[in-house]
Amino acid sequence: MTLPPLSDLETEYEFLDSEDRYRLLIDLGRQLEPMPDALKTDATKVRGCSASVWVYPTITDEGTLHWLADSNAAITKGVVALVVASVQDRPAAEVAETDIAAKLEPFDLTRELSSNRTQGVPNMIALIRETAERLK
Repeated sequence: MTLPPLSDLETEYEFLDSEDRYRLLIDLGRQLEPMPDALKTDATKVRGCSASVWVYPTITDEGTLHWLADSNAAITKGVVALVVASVQDRPAAEVAETDIAAKLEPFDLTRELSSNRTQGVPNMIALIRETAERLK
């Protein structure tokens, strides 16, 4: 399943109340491609998250990075999906240079979600950027 563009999500998100924003994040998390359990290892686990979060890059035939990701918590999985949507199917060099945090600012996640749900986001962003840097 393909995640919608971040710009489309932002437009929808801004018109929703808090409860519907939670629903949107949960639905978005459900749209992530299934991540095989074999990839959910210590090496792919994002540190510092209150929930378990895993992120794994694959390289497409076109040479872009396609991210597989998962979480064991529904809302956190939606946040993971937002992060992935910001860099999905882009060249490694572009991902390494992307200011993912800036792309997520319109969603104001720290206002909408508890700190437990967002505390691992900087670590997830760092892992994605470091991985892209290594693969470019």
